[in-house]
Amino acid sequence: MAKMTAAMAAALVLEKEGITQAFGVPGAAINPFYAAMRERQSITHILARHVEGASHMAEGYTRAKAGNIGVCVGTSGPGGTDMITGLYSAQADSIPILCITGQAPRARLHKEDFQAVDIASIAKPLTKMATTVLEPGLVPRVFQQAFHLMRSGRPGPVLIDLPIDVQQAEIEFDIDTYEPLPAFKPSVSRRQAEKAIDMLMASDKPLLVAGGGIFNADATAQLKEFAELVGVPVIPTLMGWGCIPDDHPLMAGMVGLQTSHRYGNASLLASDFVMGIGNRWANRHTGSVDVYTKGRKFVHVDIEPTQIGRIFTPDYGIVSDAKAALEQFTAIAKERKAAGTLKDFSEWVARCEERKRFMGRKTHYTETPIKPMRVYEEMNAAFPRDTIYVSTIGLSQIAAGQFLHVYGPRQWINCGQAGPLGWTIPAALGVVAADPTRNVVGLAGDYDFQFLIEELAVGAQFSLPYVQVLVNNSYLGLIRQAQRGFNMDYQVQLSFENQNVSDPVLKPYGVDHLMVVEGLGCKALRVTDPEKIQPALKQAMEMTREFRVPVVVEIILERVTNISMGTEIDKINEFEPIDCRHPEGPEGLEKAGLLE
Repeated sequence: MAKMTAAMAAALVLEKEGITQAFGVPGAAINPFYAAMRERQSITHILARHVEGASHMAEGYTRAKAGNIGVCVGTSGPGGTDMITGLYSAQADSIPILCITGQAPRARLHKEDFQAVDIASIAKPLTKMATTVLEPGLVPRVFQQAFHLMRSGRPGPVLIDLPIDVQQAEIEFDIDTYEPLPAFKPSVSRRQAEKAIDMLMASDKPLLVAGGGIFNADATAQLKEFAELVGVPVIPTLMGWGCIPDDHPLMAGMVGLQTSHRYGNASLLASDFVMGIGNRWANRHTGSVDVYTKGRKFVHVDIEPTQIGRIFTPDYGIVSDAKAALEQFTAIAKERKAAGTLKDFSEWVARCEERKRFMGRKTHYTETPIKPMRVYEEMNAAFPRDTIYVSTIGLSQIAAGQFLHVYGPRQWINCGQAGPLGWTIPAALGVVAADPTRNVVGLAGDYDFQFLIEELAVGAQFSLPYVQVLVNNSYLGLIRQAQRGFNMDYQVQLSFENQNVSDPVLKPYGVDHLMVVEGLGCKALRVTDPEKIQPALKQAMEMTREFRVPVVVEIILERVTNISMGTEIDKINEFEPIDCRHPEGPEGLEKAGLLE
């Protein structure tokens, strides 16, 4: 046993739990904890410019690599409330992050002290645990419980609030014998797995829907092995994108109202059985339950019991960690293959491959101003296969889901449910902090970019290089498109006559992003010609290596382009011409039965 401050005990527990990186903004009420981190020198700290930015950096850090847990630190009052959006984003997508906040002294908590707020009550609905620690001796065990909760069952965030006098109090604590608690993860039984495989084998046109739980369980290899063994096509959700390479024969495309492929929607509608693994049937994926479920049976596998039946009642539900389920499914399938009782779905797979081959969307536009579809075509050509893409919300993210190619796990880092504007830049910085050797590319529209643009200075200060693609139409594009239903274009235009810009093409677009970016210590390029997109993207990659800072590539788009989406997965509005590769044109798709 040793005598130490509770703040030092907290820092030591973080070390034992494997934490080597934190993001945050210091302040008076959290300074004792910062003093402990400074003394230990074992946790690298990155200073954010906004505490919300720190929380999104922690998210990006967690999402980038299996086993990571991002830590963000803030002071009392606004230091905690600024993190709420990050907690919501993490909770919604089952992402474990630990938020640590300072707090007023215990004796002042009920006296409306300066920057004293009941942050634990505010954060409670958005976390697996949110607590203000009132006894110094509890501090190391509350941190131990936090890591146990974050890793157990459905992952999620935790907030620990530390009054300053609690941090400074001395306690007896033996860190040498401290051990992390084992995580609890439910596992499928043999009997349950056999029933699920029986249902799969009873179908004729099955699909596997793979969600973000595949990544949380680090189970991409198991998913691929099982899919290849049984010969069943895979539909990744937006959070599961990359669990199987886009060019894999069994990758059947994404399904949904927005971030979807035409062939993915068509194959789902033609299927008769769906096994969902580690997914939550998000409404942007399903559209209405009636359309999504009609004519097909469902098995739902999820680590969280209350997730099964939340959106609709499946024909069969299994509470299990995704990796444990897939390993059991694979073992049973191998037995049946050896016995010669594994069903052959090759004809169905061939139909799904036909849809994928013939049902595309046009990307090669040569117009100026640039059509957004062309941007993604050039990104696919310019960036290496192992590129990690980071994006949050808006037409830029929706178009990315339709046109980009993703080839590996955790190569699409996306805030799926919450979708807060401003998320992209700090999240990308967190991804780079997790692995500075990877090719990281952020994708943002101009409004997302402007929300937390100050965090680019963090990338410059701490040498966190990545390429930030900025598609600029000077609009709140997704909201403008949604306002078509109200016959208005109201308060969604970001354009204005910038008196400091002389270029007549750029002047009405408003903000001079290049000037701002360079003022924050980063590098920037601007593209107005579609033929120059790819060279600029490649140049930006070289600049990240040379200057070791974020490099922004601003691409000036035409002001108004509607991106394909709809109210149901069988009613997607294709605003632009279809890139139909069938020799008989669109009529050939129907004649060949690919739309059935």
